[in-house]
Amino acid sequence: MARRKKNTPETAVNPLADNVHIQGAGSIKDEQVTDTLKENFMPYAMSVIISRAIPEIDGFKPSHRKLLYTMYNMGLLQGGTVKSANIVGRTMQLNPHGDASIYETMIRLSRGNESLLYPYVESKGNFGKAYSKNMMYAASRYTEAKLAPISKELFEDINKDTVDFVDNYDNTMKEPTLLPVTFPSILSNVTTGIAVGMASSIASFNLGELCETTIALIKNPDHEISETLLAPDFVGGGYVIYDKEEFEKIYSTGRGSVKVRAKYTYDKSYNCIDITEIPPTTTSEAIIDKIVELVKSNKVRELSDIRDETDLKGLRITLDLKRGTDPDKLMAKLYKMTPLEDAFSCNFNVLIKGTPKVLGVNSILKEWIDFRLECVRRRTQFTLNKKADRLHLLEGLEKILLDIDKAIKIIRGTESESDVVPNLMIGFGIDKLQAEFVAEIKLRHLNKEYILKRTKDIETLKKEIAELEGILASKNKLKKIIIKELTEVSAKYSGERKTQILYEVEQFDDNAVVEVPDYPVTLFITKEGYLNKIRTANLRMSGDQKVKEGDEVQRVFECSNRDEILAFTDKAQVYKAKVDDFADSKASLLGTYVATKLGMEPDEKTVYICVIHEYKGYMIFAFENGKIAKVDISAYQTKTNRKKLLKAYSDKVPLVACEYIEEDTELVLCSSSGRMLLLNTGALAAKTTKDTIGVSVMTQKKKHVLESMHFYQEGEFEKAWRFRTKNLPAAGALPSPADNTAQITF
Repeated sequence: MARRKKNTPETAVNPLADNVHIQGAGSIKDEQVTDTLKENFMPYAMSVIISRAIPEIDGFKPSHRKLLYTMYNMGLLQGGTVKSANIVGRTMQLNPHGDASIYETMIRLSRGNESLLYPYVESKGNFGKAYSKNMMYAASRYTEAKLAPISKELFEDINKDTVDFVDNYDNTMKEPTLLPVTFPSILSNVTTGIAVGMASSIASFNLGELCETTIALIKNPDHEISETLLAPDFVGGGYVIYDKEEFEKIYSTGRGSVKVRAKYTYDKSYNCIDITEIPPTTTSEAIIDKIVELVKSNKVRELSDIRDETDLKGLRITLDLKRGTDPDKLMAKLYKMTPLEDAFSCNFNVLIKGTPKVLGVNSILKEWIDFRLECVRRRTQFTLNKKADRLHLLEGLEKILLDIDKAIKIIRGTESESDVVPNLMIGFGIDKLQAEFVAEIKLRHLNKEYILKRTKDIETLKKEIAELEGILASKNKLKKIIIKELTEVSAKYSGERKTQILYEVEQFDDNAVVEVPDYPVTLFITKEGYLNKIRTANLRMSGDQKVKEGDEVQRVFECSNRDEILAFTDKAQVYKAKVDDFADSKASLLGTYVATKLGMEPDEKTVYICVIHEYKGYMIFAFENGKIAKVDISAYQTKTNRKKLLKAYSDKVPLVACEYIEEDTELVLCSSSGRMLLLNTGALAAKTTKDTIGVSVMTQKKKHVLESMHFYQEGEFEKAWRFRTKNLPAAGALPSPADNTAQITF
């Protein structure tokens, strides 16, 4: 087996060496970056801009135009639907970019997909939904389509030289460069596209308003657009928020944004909200995912469930509300925090005679009027030429019909067939076209009736030609034709607005206090850190509280759903939450693991949980060295919704126990030496610093520490005075057998 030669200076210089057959391959060429961009990148960029992404004044990109023109040639304006695969295959004669891209183009133009305000394709089968990512369309072999009735307005008089035609990619067919649309389709449907270095995003408008505005502009170029064109109109409905300044900016510059809100209804019987119309820039899945995220982060607490109930009847997202929730206030909140209110960014970039231009609505409509005037002028000229040609032939026929016998004599006297036409031209003084027309007349037409009809046609044609010439000579007459067509289109296809206009909008106030339902609840807190919240009204019907194996209920609180919870951890931190943050549960369930719910660190454990109705009272912290810290509970109150406070207590010495007291009381301190001290918390001064180290209360012998602290129960000691002291710190006293017995039996 032959071994390949190594690259050498000789082979590198000679491009033909080492079996290299491409001229210049492997050689290095010095070239300016700017030259490379001009030669390679710029042609590509211009091709994307002109031939793919940016719509032209007829409202279509080339891919749309090729598909619709193919369907028109297939006769799909009439009759029934045909398989989409058939249409896609035929379209590839004009658009050789693969069947997938062609079918996706058809999907977007179809009525079933609900992407366009005025769809151009009638669909049969599953064409997916624009408002849902999960509702995908079926394959082209399963679906069927035809042109919608409004598509007739796209091809009106297309065969009368109204637009230019060019060769397709392989020069086997002709296709139109533009469609002679009879209405401003460029603004009747949403069109978006991303090119190289630029993009286009055109909003849709109601056809009735659009035609009325165009007519007004034809009559008066200084017409105020906003008087007749109220606001954009989208296929998905909803509400468009009226902003006069922003709309006038869009109308004049072509740039700006339109805020669109979802539409909802409240079902009182089921206490739920049904969302049936959403903005065109989002999907039902995106909305649901965002709401779920807000619920998990406790930013939205008014919902008990959310479901996507979209079916054949249309879009529907259902929100189940908690008892006492105001649906309007909740929706005002969701409008601000979710895509239920979204902005459609306008960038009215349109190709005008091959040049991309960002134009306002006013300028686009004036460009369309000029385009349509040219279409009507060319159509009129085409009709005039046809009638002029017909008149020319009939005028030659008229000369011959005045003396038919002479014509017959000339024809019969001509020996060669090829000389018939020249002899007729000489005999009657007519040109070749007229003579050819006369020579082809059948014998059955050489009668008086035929002659009179043709003579009458001459007079009619002369009147029609004069009328057409008058139209061509008068721009006002051309405008009247366009106005008439626009009026007819509006009457046939326009309807009520789908997107309603909101002139006054209720905005959600972030600083507003969220109304939390107030009802009595009972909290069960276990040793392992589980919290179960049960409505007190349902507690009688519940059985024993369920706990994990080895766990037990440590504390029970009877409180209000509006109260707050403070959870102190072994890392000297406190986490705050509302009782309402925890869902109502049952005794048969374990409840919620507090550490996970409050977002604690992985190795962080809860050491104490208390419920605060109002920030009055104190936190008592007992440390191993016998010091006690009395902290005013108001130190944990915050004006903001902070969920986590650092340095909740001192971490200089290990914490033994802590208790929340609403007012001063007596506590029992127990040392590892066996001594016990009865402390009245009124003897301690309250501090506002959370991590204070406290004051010495119970002195400890060497190698002994404070072990525990609990509330004093009346009768716990036989002689309570033995454990009390006037001066602090104190060592406490050893309990007698009677004291121990009293404590156990109490």
